[in-house]
Amino acid sequence: MPPTQAESVIKNIIREIGQECAAHGEIVSETLVAFMVKAVVLDPSNGFNTDRTLVKGDVQKLVKLCVTRLLDSKNPSLDTIKMQVYFDMNYTSREEFLEEHHRVLESRLSSVSREITDSRACVREELESLYRKIVSYVLLCSGLGSPTDIKIVREATAALQSVFPQAELGTFLTLSKKDRERQLKELTMIVTGIRLFNRDCGKGGEGIDDLPAILQEAIPATTQHVDSQLEVVQDQAYRYTAILEKVAKNPLLSQELQPYMLKEALYNVRQYEFFLQIILSDIITCAQEVEMMIKQLGAQLEQLKFTVKSKTAVPTSQVFPIFIALSNLWTSFQDETVLISILSNLTTHLEPFLGTHELFFPEKVMQALLDGVTVKTDVCRMKEHIEERVNLADFRKLEWLFPETTANFDKLLIQYRGFCAYTFATTDGLLLPGNPAIGILKHKEKYYTFNTRDAAYSFAENPENYIDKIREKAKKNAELIQLLELHQQFETLIPNSQMKEVDKHYIKPIAKCESSTQTDTHLLPPTIVRSYEWNEWELRRKAIKLANLRRKVTHSVQTDLSHMRRENCSQVYPSKDASTQSMREASSQVPRPQIYVAGFRGGHTKTTYEVKVNLTRAIDET
Repeated sequence: MPPTQAESVIKNIIREIGQECAAHGEIVSETLVAFMVKAVVLDPSNGFNTDRTLVKGDVQKLVKLCVTRLLDSKNPSLDTIKMQVYFDMNYTSREEFLEEHHRVLESRLSSVSREITDSRACVREELESLYRKIVSYVLLCSGLGSPTDIKIVREATAALQSVFPQAELGTFLTLSKKDRERQLKELTMIVTGIRLFNRDCGKGGEGIDDLPAILQEAIPATTQHVDSQLEVVQDQAYRYTAILEKVAKNPLLSQELQPYMLKEALYNVRQYEFFLQIILSDIITCAQEVEMMIKQLGAQLEQLKFTVKSKTAVPTSQVFPIFIALSNLWTSFQDETVLISILSNLTTHLEPFLGTHELFFPEKVMQALLDGVTVKTDVCRMKEHIEERVNLADFRKLEWLFPETTANFDKLLIQYRGFCAYTFATTDGLLLPGNPAIGILKHKEKYYTFNTRDAAYSFAENPENYIDKIREKAKKNAELIQLLELHQQFETLIPNSQMKEVDKHYIKPIAKCESSTQTDTHLLPPTIVRSYEWNEWELRRKAIKLANLRRKVTHSVQTDLSHMRRENCSQVYPSKDASTQSMREASSQVPRPQIYVAGFRGGHTKTTYEVKVNLTRAIDET
């Protein structure tokens, strides 16, 4: 069947189931119907094959089964599924809550903002009307009073005129639309900061609620209410667990207690407990944020008072940033107020999903079932086996994690929300909290805890067998898919609120290793003076040595191997002409040498004779 045709068939089935339930006086949401359709198809006892196309008879059977389950008002399992669907549709993260809240506020104010930014006012009456709209926008955006209260309007107008006189509207109208929107938001924050400062000084603040005081009163009250609900539901879960343990040890009692649906009731209160813990965690975060913001608010007001003091005029560059910071802080207070209100309402609307407990298990019935049974808390169960621990020598091929060998031991995501996998698989769905101190088993990048060492050893022998049993149990009880966080086994039934959390299921353990550190001998800088001498003869020796250095000459030598290793230079005086003068003039002359040689030309004879005659005169003849 093509995907588009299959989607059309599913939508028709969901619509038909909703109409059938409405005909019987039960209004159900499409999300609940869709979840129930998938739960019925997954249940092997209903005989549906997910690999085969549904025929007309299968569709009729599916619709009948879904309508029957949705109309069963005396079923804890249905209440748990309704609780899960309601929580999934109404709860999201803190950031998404605030983002949605701001988006709704902006959409409500978009029409007022558009009238201001698109205005083409020219005449005086139009400009006055535009200025009044700006005042109304400032009041609506800040949430500090109603724009219909004349006192509040006058105070806001006076604050606006101090930073944006009506005469500047002409300049405002010349800006582009984006610049107008930006300036409008800045004016809102500055006016809000001015009014908050005036309220703190006792000179104004009409219609401004004391949000810090309100939150300081509301948060403890809400926390106390959730704590009390959590304590009640945990006590109820402990009692159901004690009864189911008694039945597990004595199989004969299972036939007598079959009509009471104890396990479904246990799943219901455990799911409610986990939702309350999520809400309580968010409330604690709100309390921490409020405490921090109250300190910041006091610091900003003190800084503003110090800046202003008794001055008649203060530079805007000094006070405007503080006014804007005050406005942002007050917006955060408003956000925390909205969050506390949403979480409180969510807690209130979850309570009706526990209605079947009083019907099936009134106090008389519970007392009879608890006869001879010791009720134990989760903490007590862990303390009973605190000394037990898995011996690593018994498992060569399996990896076990312990607190002292794993750095992020507390942050590991334990399968089945921390319940003992072996106990759940062998007792057909009994939820007992696992004890991480015994050891966490790492199997196929997933982590499992157990309530006893024997359970850990039994599970480690064949993990896949017990994992398959838990998966089959979850097919019969669809509420276990979200309760035990079986998201990977049933991806089609992952709640929307947890779709983004799937990646967080892969937190790898950080194993510890042996390491050593060395501490310096002297932690502080040493103060020893190395040049100090106490011996005067040693000082005298050093003085003589320094004195002798004055008469020393430094010599340098170059060898044939080293004279080319560096450049050498020398300086000489250039040659010049020089003359001297004596006291008397004198001169001397020597004879000119004259030598005559004859016979070179030859003669009449064959032999040539050379004749050399020295004709130089003697010295004494000159």
